[in-house]
Amino acid sequence: MTVSTATPINTSQIRPEIQGLQQDLVQWRRGIHQRPEMGFKEELTSDFIIRKLQQWGIPHQTPIAHTGVAAIIEGGKPGKVLGIRADIDALPIHEENDVPYRSQHDGIMHACGHDGHTTIALGTAYYLWQHREEIAGTVKIIFQPAEEGPGGAKPMIEEGVLKNPDVDAMIGLHLWNNLPLGTIGVKDGPLMAAVEFFECQIQGKGGHGAMPHQTTDAILVSAQVVNALQTIVARNVDPNNSAVVTVGELQGGSAKNIIADSAYLSGTVRYFNKDLENDIGQRVEDIIAGVCQSHGASYDLNYWRMYPAVINDARVAGLVRSVAHSVVETPAGVVPECETMGGEDMSFFLEQVPGCYFFLGAANSELGLNYPHHHPRFDFDERALSMGVEMFVRCVEQMETLQI
Repeated sequence: MTVSTATPINTSQIRPEIQGLQQDLVQWRRGIHQRPEMGFKEELTSDFIIRKLQQWGIPHQTPIAHTGVAAIIEGGKPGKVLGIRADIDALPIHEENDVPYRSQHDGIMHACGHDGHTTIALGTAYYLWQHREEIAGTVKIIFQPAEEGPGGAKPMIEEGVLKNPDVDAMIGLHLWNNLPLGTIGVKDGPLMAAVEFFECQIQGKGGHGAMPHQTTDAILVSAQVVNALQTIVARNVDPNNSAVVTVGELQGGSAKNIIADSAYLSGTVRYFNKDLENDIGQRVEDIIAGVCQSHGASYDLNYWRMYPAVINDARVAGLVRSVAHSVVETPAGVVPECETMGGEDMSFFLEQVPGCYFFLGAANSELGLNYPHHHPRFDFDERALSMGVEMFVRCVEQMETLQI
């Protein structure tokens, strides 16, 4: 598969030197795509990043949080320190794309664009290093493991990735197949939701399917729990706030004529408003406890928080938005309503320093490159790679105008 020219895209705002990197970007991305690795096991990917940084002579720190890498590019003029973050891990998905660069690791796939994020960050590092004397301030490019889980941002922060030099602001991007190539999603405030999970084992009393009066039907109890959990968003959350409670798994029973003595369910909770951080989890347990008590069943609940919400700083988002308008040119190309209930551990960085995470449109429906993220046929239009480098470079060039 070659780089597509089927859908017209205005590349006039991508400087010739970055356009000249496009074939290298494609080659790097496809090499990474062929060797996907799970969280904290990204040895091949990390080694590739390090080899490139060494080849170019870029100072870097490693290992950070097992397989993390941070490249440091000091500009020729004084200024702020900008962090750029890219995630490097893949997903436990067997790829179904019939392309020469398909995954060579069975059951593992870059199905969310992290291979592209890594490539864009590498291209940005290369360009900035070649032009470091023109840069005001310092750029720290953070290659982060384990975004898909269990989370690499927090351990990188704990190991000091935002220190020495201290990062003043952060930016990052996500290639986004919910937006077409040539568009960029930027917004102030909440962009991606907080992520919480729960698992619950419900214990009843089994028996004969013809004699329910002798039993406590764990499946019946579970069904009522599933229904009752939906009242949390419907009746306990302010309608002006967005939230989701989803039960994604329900297991129980062993035969048609046996009433199950136990059942298992699991699910996820998503929301933007930090004020809901404790409320929804408490309501989940209250409802499970109440339904179980009313039926004489018992339960064992495991509830945990994974990532907080991604909250963009208005000042940094303003900088990114200004850059986006200059790159895509037309106002319609910058999409302000782009929030999603998906989660991201970029949120931990944005809790520490002001920053902006934004979406870079990468879908091309004419070429079938519009499968959703985490799908076994996910892929994207690789022309987004040079656009991503241009976005990052322009943000660096305008960093000195940022009032933080």
